[in-house]
Amino acid sequence: MSDSAFRDEVRAFLAQSLTPEIRRAGELMTSVFADFDATMAWHKILHKKGWIAPDWPLEYGGTGWTLSQRYIFQEECKLANAPALLAMGLQMLGPMLIRYGSEEQKSYYLPRMLAGDDVWCQGYSEPGAGSDLAALMTSAVRDGDDYIINGSKIWTSYAQYSNRIFCLVRTSKEGRPQAGISFILVDMDTEGLTVEPIVGLDGTVEQCQVFFDAVRVPAVNLVGAENQGWDVAKSLLEFERGGHNFTIDHKKQMAKLMRQASSQLFSGNSSWRDNPVFKAKFADVAVDALALEFTELRVKGAFQAGGNAGALSSLTKVMGTEIGQRFNELSLEVMGDHALAKQLDALLPDFDGEIIGPECGLTTMAEYINNRASTIYGGSAEIQRDIIAKRVLHL
Repeated sequence: MSDSAFRDEVRAFLAQSLTPEIRRAGELMTSVFADFDATMAWHKILHKKGWIAPDWPLEYGGTGWTLSQRYIFQEECKLANAPALLAMGLQMLGPMLIRYGSEEQKSYYLPRMLAGDDVWCQGYSEPGAGSDLAALMTSAVRDGDDYIINGSKIWTSYAQYSNRIFCLVRTSKEGRPQAGISFILVDMDTEGLTVEPIVGLDGTVEQCQVFFDAVRVPAVNLVGAENQGWDVAKSLLEFERGGHNFTIDHKKQMAKLMRQASSQLFSGNSSWRDNPVFKAKFADVAVDALALEFTELRVKGAFQAGGNAGALSSLTKVMGTEIGQRFNELSLEVMGDHALAKQLDALLPDFDGEIIGPECGLTTMAEYINNRASTIYGGSAEIQRDIIAKRVLHL
């Protein structure tokens, strides 16, 4: 099938399958997450179609699509306002298990991940170990056929909806800090595990803190060898940082920003779209977004060839998040006071009441606030620049 024919097929599927409620949830996204119920409804639709994990190998439930077809699919989904799927399982843990997991782990967890029976969250950061992940202190002590875990994880995205968590834990204090870390899978219903939601600046809950109080986990849930979890973790972080198509997000941001600029007046009857300063700012960011798109395609090509993104994943993470923030700032400038009304109820997919101000500004402030964190989570921009300096520039 040619790429143009494939694009037509995807568009036809989206037009038929995206219900108004699901499409509305995607349109009202203010971060990397959409409404949970709508997200899972869309997950089930894609799973039934066989399109839930395009980036996975065909033998594990992937689609067998080419690199360009996978890119087209993600682009069309984003531009059609399909809600983003939860990435912790499909984008991060799944590919990592395919590489490092035992046959038993793959045969059990991967089908459940594809079907949406398991919702995963990521237990990496701690109150004293964020960007410096090697400083983590959550401990796992071997006790017969189990590990007993004590400690806490923070900034755990959508833990309130998850039934499983993959964690980095300290199994040894000997040698270098990285040498004593292990990677383990935990059932969220295990006795001693509790979740505390964290209310964000926009008034919603996306992050949580997870506490482990003598949580007993079977040793067979260990992924890879004991004390060798750092290699597993680095692999997963490459999927997290390099597996996301930031420029597809940017295209959606640009389309929304141009709609805002066309509808908002700058001076008298002149729209923002005709303002020369705005046009210059927009063009400057758009050129950087185009340059990043080619770099992201190089990363995808590395994955397709059986390699890994390496330090390029750090580069795309830095540039992708910073470009997104620049679009957010432009959007806030265009919407002005219209972006200030706090209307959390209006961001729900089933809201049918009246809103304050123009609808095109409904998500502007929440998007701006949420996206301030994008240069911190997943590895801060400072850490990513250190990686680039060491591994690319050899400084």
